[in-house]
Amino acid sequence: MVCYRHPDRETGVSCQRCGRFICPQCQISNAVGYLCPEDGRVTLATRIKNDTRATLTIGLILVNVLVYAGQYLSNDVLTYALRYQPNLTFYLPWTLITAGFAHASFMHIALNMYSLYLFGSVLEPLLGKARFLVLYLLAIFGGSVAVLFLNPNTAVLGASGGIFGLMGAYFVILRSLGQRSGQMTGLIALNLILGFLPGTNISWQAHVGGLIVGGIVALAYAKTRAPKDKPKQQLYVVGVAVALIVLTVFGASLLQVSGY
Repeated sequence: MVCYRHPDRETGVSCQRCGRFICPQCQISNAVGYLCPEDGRVTLATRIKNDTRATLTIGLILVNVLVYAGQYLSNDVLTYALRYQPNLTFYLPWTLITAGFAHASFMHIALNMYSLYLFGSVLEPLLGKARFLVLYLLAIFGGSVAVLFLNPNTAVLGASGGIFGLMGAYFVILRSLGQRSGQMTGLIALNLILGFLPGTNISWQAHVGGLIVGGIVALAYAKTRAPKDKPKQQLYVVGVAVALIVLTVFGASLLQVSGY
């Protein structure tokens, strides 16, 4: 496919309103997806100022790398401080999020950061930096909450909950834009299956939790694209965060009652 304004440029991105294919120069970032210059109704100067670089994604990768270096240099003291242990939820609630920035090995962080770059470089320009960061952090949170309920006698760490959240979000966004999602469905299914293989030491619970939360947040974004729906969008996202907090308190209380 080629851009309707620049026939010499190939592209796979289409305007979410009219369906015409548009190259990066013509793409106008919307709440979810891109608009062509006519539908976006902005000047060329404004389009040039639009930041379509995934700088936040690169920043998240750097943070993860720095944390991993700190884990190594501290002889895993930092690892124990950041990982999430369900039985310590009431005492260390921030580890529900910080666990998503620590990793168990070089291969672990290498695979996760590669995946983060792949999905982040696509989703960050689509959603904008603020929406992207909120979705990513809530997905990590959701992954930890799933571990709290489904595997409370273990300790977890890694960005995979957030990455599965990006996978779920990408699937929802593709569907909302009327794009094919078969390959994305297969990729999600394959990665979920890998988590159930014996000996892999993968927390499938975090994967499932992140996937669900990422999909829910992306659905909220997709249903509130119009500028007038921004307050509603914020309300939905806050609702997801509050629901996760309530589930955390409930799950941690159950652990205390059961004597974990």
